[in-house]
Amino acid sequence: MTEKTEKKPALSQKALRVRARAKNKKPAFVRAESWKYDRFSVSWRRPRGLDNKIRRKIKGWPAGVSCGYKGPKIARGLHPSGYREVLVYNVEDLSKIDPNTQAARIAHTVGKRKRALITIETKKLNIKILNFKVSPEAEKKEETEEAAEGEEKETEETEEVAEEQEAAKEEKKPKKEKAPKKTEPKPEEEEEQ
Repeated sequence: MTEKTEKKPALSQKALRVRARAKNKKPAFVRAESWKYDRFSVSWRRPRGLDNKIRRKIKGWPAGVSCGYKGPKIARGLHPSGYREVLVYNVEDLSKIDPNTQAARIAHTVGKRKRALITIETKKLNIKILNFKVSPEAEKKEETEEAAEGEEKETEETEEVAEEQEAAKEEKKPKKEKAPKKTEPKPEEEEEQ
């Protein structure tokens, strides 16, 4: 009856906040002179030229990548959810995972059968799966099942209410005694008499 609550360690949440602050201060590292030439993509390339201004850290030029822009050590490798990722290939690998601080990522080489077994086991052990995708067909199926269950409940409730109302009406009405029906003599009998 206990609901599954996500246990996110406070330490990792704090580290994630520090990492987010550090990321906000970090400049967008662009390739040298990518703004000048269309043939250069914006994605970062290490400047190697002798006269390159970014490599030489000349004032007025964009910042280059350096280790000074690293995030906090405790937050490195953390998933945005606050868990450390553990790659899982089979059900036995799940026994090595701590559900409070780690989450499973099912390897892409794992097939459907093993993946299904792994998901069942993670539900039992209360381990979070980071790359668990619910197919749109399954979502639609669940929604239709829930809607059908809701409709069934509503119809049952309305039927129960209607039955109660009918019973109440019958109790309120005074019961009339039925008089015996008068039988008219048949025409054949009249002729005989």
